Amino acid sequence: MNPHDPVHAPSAPEITEAECRRCGTLIAGLDGRYACGVCGWVNDHSEGHRALPRAEEDPDFPRGRRRRPQLPPELAEPAPAIGP
Repeated sequence: MNPHDPVHAPSAPEITEAECRRCGTLIAGLDGRYACGVCGWVNDHSEGHRALPRAEEDPDFPRGRRRRPQLPPELAEPAPAIGP
């Protein structure tokens, strides 16, 4: 799927509202996925109105081989042993 192809481009997320199942606060979310800022309740991602996109479908997903970032030399050295 090409996200830049208008025929197959994913639609924009829909803002949805519900009451928090724990404290009753009116909360808003995207596509039926909610997190309450008052009590911290979060619904399961599977309760959303549509499937979540895969990482590869993200236009910012890095293409090609990923490398582990190199640490500066002062951080790459093992810590000195502590003790007698």
